[in-house]
Amino acid sequence: MLRTEICGIKMNTPILTASGTFGFGEEFEDFVDLKRLGGVMVKCITPKPRAGNKGVRITETPAGMLNCIGLENPGVENFLEKILPRIKDKFNVIVNISGGSVEDYGSLAKLLDVEGVAAIELNISCPNVKDGGIIFGTNAKAAAEVTAAAKKNTSKPVIVKLSPNVTDITEIARAVEAAGADCISLINTLMGMEINIHTWKPTLGNITGGLSGGAVKPVAVRMVYQVAQVVKVPIIGMGGIRTAEDAVEFFLAGASAVAVGTANFSNPNVTNEIIDGLEKYLRKKNLQSIKEIVGRVK
Repeated sequence: MLRTEICGIKMNTPILTASGTFGFGEEFEDFVDLKRLGGVMVKCITPKPRAGNKGVRITETPAGMLNCIGLENPGVENFLEKILPRIKDKFNVIVNISGGSVEDYGSLAKLLDVEGVAAIELNISCPNVKDGGIIFGTNAKAAAEVTAAAKKNTSKPVIVKLSPNVTDITEIARAVEAAGADCISLINTLMGMEINIHTWKPTLGNITGGLSGGAVKPVAVRMVYQVAQVVKVPIIGMGGIRTAEDAVEFFLAGASAVAVGTANFSNPNVTNEIIDGLEKYLRKKNLQSIKEIVGRVK
């Protein structure tokens, strides 16, 4: 009923976990039946280890959270040598990658073109160090260049994660599709800020951070719907999904799979609960497959 396939990746269900919210998957083994997941988008990997940002890095908001972790991670070499061997047989491993230049994405894609990696996801919402601080994800030309570099260096499916902090999300989507993206995931976090009214200072050490959680869901659903109208590649929708009903909205908008993020922090078993809820929904609607509701918004 929930089995599906995206970019040649066979998935037991169309429910994945979003990068940065589920560690490397193994941290949740005591709470979640990992085999029921379509895959785990593991914590972002960069060319070298990163310590992340200093100061406060997470703060709760009325309907979600702000974070400025700063891509803390062990680096690609440590991931390949120590972490991938432990997790590669437990679920579909989708490796989220980030770099400071187009060349970084190409080299990371090449290094990760190994057994045990199901796909790579390009995090293009990060500073382009070589080009004066441009965010790859907000510039169609830059986004296309990063996508092409990754595609050239890997045999794995390339998923491009889009930033919502743009004027026209469809422009970026069309650009990465034309550059060879096999799949598009969206949305990444919205830019936000919180100020402590007692100290008069920003709460986060980085001043601004990424807003995620329930507050962003209507924006995410809208953007998934818009992108689904202009691309032919499959879409993985994400942003504020907390229930099976939330997931159904994304499927109706045009997503072929969804990823759960911030909700994992408050309820480690939320993905399995969503899977149960989706099965009940399909039975109630007398549907045989999740594919029957993809893009069916009227």
